[in-house]
Amino acid sequence: MLTNLQAWAPQLLAGLVTTVGMTFGAMAIALVFALLLALGRISANAYIRVPVTVFVELIRGSPLLLQLFYIYYVLPQIGLKMRPFDAGLFGLGVNYGCYLSEVFRSGIAAVGTGPREAAESLGLSHWQAMRFVILPQAWRIVIPPVGNYFVALFKDTALVSTISIADLMFQGQLIASDTFRYMQIYTIIFVIYVVISIPASAGVRWLEHHFNAHRRS
Repeated sequence: MLTNLQAWAPQLLAGLVTTVGMTFGAMAIALVFALLLALGRISANAYIRVPVTVFVELIRGSPLLLQLFYIYYVLPQIGLKMRPFDAGLFGLGVNYGCYLSEVFRSGIAAVGTGPREAAESLGLSHWQAMRFVILPQAWRIVIPPVGNYFVALFKDTALVSTISIADLMFQGQLIASDTFRYMQIYTIIFVIYVVISIPASAGVRWLEHHFNAHRRS
């Protein structure tokens, strides 16, 4: 077993590096996208609010795997071709951005009208109040749920193996198909995901407790 693990380690490590890079890259895209979508959903302009809301509901109402297939296999037929890694980043980023947009929207709403009114009474415009007053306070509220989505995203990156991205799952599939050691390979991959996910989840719970205690004080 140890001999096999030593032989497989470089390939699995390369896949893990790809998985971690995919996780951080997709989350960066998701956070920016989520903020833009949240601002669109709370816009007073119906021409902005309605299309954004429809788009978010369409993405949230369809499977992530289908979205990845659509981006990688369908969009090239209309001239929008992406490399596998870019397609995975884009698909995960858009999907999680739509889910996180609701988190951001709720965080902004939780700040309340008081800080906004105080900022506007000091002469700040709507967008200045949003940038300097509302969003910094909302960010404290959304950090714990964002952390939970980050852990979920790490696990969902396994789906990108279906569009030929050499992540941890894809590398495991290659090794298993060559060696027929399915139980050993998939057990190792299971352990890797668990060893990373459980401490990350514990960290998120600590953050949530910390921020909740700070808000109560």
